Amino acid sequence: MYYSWEKTVDCYSPGQGLMPASFKVRTVPIDDNKFEEVLDPDFGESAIGRVAPVDSGLWWIILLRAYGKITGDYSLQERVDVQTGMKLILNLCLADGFDMFPSLLVTDGSCMIDRRMGIHGHPLEIQALFYAALRSSREILSVNEGSKNLVRTINNRLNALSFHIREYYWVDMKKINEIYRYKTEEYSMDATNKFNIYPEQIPSWLMDWVPEEGGYLIGNLQPAHMDFRFFTLGNLWSIVSSLGTPKQNEGILNLIESKWDDIVGHMPLKICYPAVENEEWRIITGSDPKNTPWSYHNGGSWPTLLWQFTLACVKMGRLELAQKAIALAEKRLSRDHWPEYYDTRSGKFIGKQSRLYQTWTIAGFLTSKMMVENPEMSSLLFWGEDYELLEICVCALSKSGRVKCSRGAAKSQILV
Repeated sequence: MYYSWEKTVDCYSPGQGLMPASFKVRTVPIDDNKFEEVLDPDFGESAIGRVAPVDSGLWWIILLRAYGKITGDYSLQERVDVQTGMKLILNLCLADGFDMFPSLLVTDGSCMIDRRMGIHGHPLEIQALFYAALRSSREILSVNEGSKNLVRTINNRLNALSFHIREYYWVDMKKINEIYRYKTEEYSMDATNKFNIYPEQIPSWLMDWVPEEGGYLIGNLQPAHMDFRFFTLGNLWSIVSSLGTPKQNEGILNLIESKWDDIVGHMPLKICYPAVENEEWRIITGSDPKNTPWSYHNGGSWPTLLWQFTLACVKMGRLELAQKAIALAEKRLSRDHWPEYYDTRSGKFIGKQSRLYQTWTIAGFLTSKMMVENPEMSSLLFWGEDYELLEICVCALSKSGRVKCSRGAAKSQILV
């Protein structure tokens, strides 16, 4: 991360704090008949589409916290170089820009879905990982004169981000009916339809898909655009990090249980639902032959998501759901040689280009088993609701003479 400034694509250098998506091991000669293995990081300059990863730096911070919590060894996160690396990542993510939203603006292909899938803008997966990384940073960042302003910025962003996602990304039957009756072209601070969403955007599959006792956080929100697809990783991490309210978190698991055949099927868990097909597939993916409908990132099933589902279930006291999913995976994963992903609408077949003996598939399954056997230890990895954080209002609109902040009115929804 410290030499990311050296990485260039066509003479352009990314900002410091960018973490590599992957490493290659190279063998270089150092003397006569002597060789040394070195790591060659890829910051996106070798990636398909040359897209720099946004999520790798966020994951790094989350895993730093997890390592300390599980092992009790906090010496790693206290090291000067590690603290410096964390600050570089945070400064890159928290830099001021043109955007009006507290969510992180990213390009397509910058996260687990690393190919074109129409998730550019403010995809839920990045917002949930961003929120978890910020909460992790609050716990492990050394507070001193040099970091006081950064800590204050983190607190302000956490507050604004939680409000934004809970208020505008959540959909259930009540919210869908509100959108169905939206007035458009509203110009004022008091507008109900703040993002100028046209009711015609509601897809036909959605009306009958969302159960009465459930809901979820949509995949993306931008002006005049709501991506109503269900993205599993973002919703699971919203539960784990308490980005969603307790009631919303319960609603997400209710939806997964109700739509088990769609989201879990024969192999947990589908990366997103539904797949994009036909002309929509050609336009959104650029006719990507790997992301054909119900394959790979376009509605494929990824066993590595199992441990994150298990962690969410442990947090919400729904162990029976996790055990049901683990039992499904246990029947096939070893027999199928631990594939990367599965294809078809129900996840019946091993993916066409799926690599076998994948570390993250094996690790995800083993971690899930351990979490179910020891839920108390698993509790170290998730976050509860932070009521002190929710009391801080960063909008301060009343102080500027503009319309009062709506946070007080929304608090009844937030603090469920």
